[in-house]
Amino acid sequence: MGDTDSIIPLPGPGPDGCRQPPADTPQPWETADRAQAARDGATGPEPPDPPICPECGLTGERRPTYTGQHVLLEPRLVVPAHLVPGGHRWHLDSNGLAWNGGLNEPPPGTTCRLPHQLACPALSLDEIQPWRWLTTVREYNARLARQKADEDVFPEMLSDVS
Repeated sequence: MGDTDSIIPLPGPGPDGCRQPPADTPQPWETADRAQAARDGATGPEPPDPPICPECGLTGERRPTYTGQHVLLEPRLVVPAHLVPGGHRWHLDSNGLAWNGGLNEPPPGTTCRLPHQLACPALSLDEIQPWRWLTTVREYNARLARQKADEDVFPEMLSDVS
């Protein structure tokens, strides 16, 4: 009968069930994972490149993430999580994979790792936007202020119309 260790693919339903996408075809979730990694700041240099920041040239600690990308962390720096802006709190699991704590308030006493991107001397805070949530709140308040100003001015303009 032949080799018993070989895997025989079973065709899926439909006329194209036997077709397999090429090996380099991105999986449906990869685009979302890359977008999430970029939002989280997991933009470290990928292996085999050295873990060197392309902006300032300093060496960081490169860690893989659950999205398959890598994040460049500040070496040997562990800080209280409440001191780090939301979205920039990185934690390591027991396997050494890094994950971003997101915007949720950390539990008291929690520590985290700081991404090099946040401490990079070559990047400004405007470029990194560590307080994106605060920017959103400020934009919302600016819209409210404009609406209030428009409401206050508009009735006065109507009184002049005869």
